[in-house]
Amino acid sequence: MKTINLKGHRMTHHFTPNTLVAAAMALSLGLAAPLASAHSGNTHSKDKTATTISAEEKAFGKQGDPKKVTRTITVDMNDTMRFGPSDITVKQGETIRFVVKNSGKMMHEMVLGTMAELKEHGELMKKNPGMEHDEPYMTHVSPGKKEEMVWQFTKPGEFHYACLVAGHFEAGMIGKIKVAAK
Repeated sequence: MKTINLKGHRMTHHFTPNTLVAAAMALSLGLAAPLASAHSGNTHSKDKTATTISAEEKAFGKQGDPKKVTRTITVDMNDTMRFGPSDITVKQGETIRFVVKNSGKMMHEMVLGTMAELKEHGELMKKNPGMEHDEPYMTHVSPGKKEEMVWQFTKPGEFHYACLVAGHFEAGMIGKIKVAAK
């Protein structure tokens, strides 16, 4: 496993010949930044011992400090390609601990983002299934397991979460987050 920084995106990769070829092609085509979002739906690594909180701000917020969680929301994923709940409302500034449970029999994930980012990410996943990464705005959950993700919603607006495992997004596995202004 190797962590690399590519145009401001931190990626943790398990390199295989296929991922090295895909990465080389992406670099030669100038696709390095979008490719940082592509990953595999089979195996994912998450460093549970990491204590550094990223200061990187996204359109939909930033990684939250687990010590400053204001609310916990449990999200269930299942093989009917749906999230429960499918709509979430939070207040601007809230730090949410998402407890993400996979009650299905196949791998699922929860990825936060704008609709445009999620669509772009989903397309990249189809083209680059061997790429893996670990970002604070996503969690990958094996069947019957649960994971946690802490996120602070710093800006008001409408954002989304989706499962971007190939075919799941297209099947409707998407939810909406409304961030109400202070």
